[in-house]
This record gives sequence, C-alpha cells and structure tokens, in this order.
Amino acid sequence: MATIYANEVASMGRVMQATQCWSARPDILAPVEHLLHQIRDGFSLGLVNFRLITLVTAKHVPSSYCSHVYFKALSSMIGREQTLAVHRDYRNAGLTEQQTAMLAYAEQITIDASRIGQADIDHLRALGFTDLNIADIALAASFRNFLSRYFDAVGAEAETDFLDDDLGVRAELSVARR
Repeated sequence: MATIYANEVASMGRVMQATQCWSARPDILAPVEHLLHQIRDGFSLGLVNFRLITLVTAKHVPSSYCSHVYFKALSSMIGREQTLAVHRDYRNAGLTEQQTAMLAYAEQITIDASRIGQADIDHLRALGFTDLNIADIALAASFRNFLSRYFDAVGAEAETDFLDDDLGVRAELSVARR
C-alpha cells in the first residue's frame, strides 16, 4: 500500500478515503481500479453520462461519500446548478429523453434490479440504445452499487474539498449519513 499511497499523494496531493478503504485488502485495489477504468474509459455513452449514472446511483444506494465526490466531478463538466437539478430530480432537470431513460434504468438497477423486464430493455432500444449501451449502463450502475456500498461499509467520509460550500446542498448530498 505504501507505493499506492505515494503515487496518489504525488498525483493528487493526498490519499483519498476511497483508496484508504482498501488498506486491509490491498490485493483487491488493483483489479477494482482496473475494472473501474475499463468501464469508465470505454463507456459507450461518454464520460458525462457515466457520471450522471454514478451520481443518481449513489443517491439511491444511498451513499453520501459517492454523492459528494460525483456531484463535484459532474459539476465541473455540466455546471453546479444542472448537477444539483439532476440530483434533486433527474426527470425534471432538462436532460434528453435518452438520458432520463438511462437514469431511470440505473435507478431501477439500484433499487431492485429483479424487477427489470424485457419491456424495460425494449423501451431503451426504442429510444436508440444499443445492446452495448444497455450493458454499459448496467455495468456502471452495478459497479457503483458495489463501490458505494463497500465504501460506506468500511466508513469512508468525503474529503473536505468534495463538500459543497453551501451547507444546505451539503446536507442534501449527505443522503446516508447526516
């Protein structure tokens, strides 16, 4: 872990809580990071949509840590107000019909994936999603479920620079721990 920590300090100036969560099982960190990068970097719908899925999924896990981290990451891409609108109610946040359907699918995966049926998949296809797109949405949401639940289970708390300056927004993003 010393090398991993040193590399993170060199690149980010700190060791993130997410990284520290793997201290008891450092052998798992590399494969988890590799899978995250494979899913994110090869995401067929682009980084913005990957982060939209991550934010909505984190909210519904619920995971305060991942909600704060991905709120900050997505805000830098689409703006703070748009990101806040997505977090509050993505269905009324001015997203495209495709994005809204994508997020509804990710939300259902998080709430109860066993209720997803062929009609749900057919609806996504009718909106122009390919099987690759649908698989990527499912992977992004499912993987975020895993990571968010793990980070919360071992006590990760968002670093101060991920916390919004507005205490009301900060409280809103603290979906699990208050």
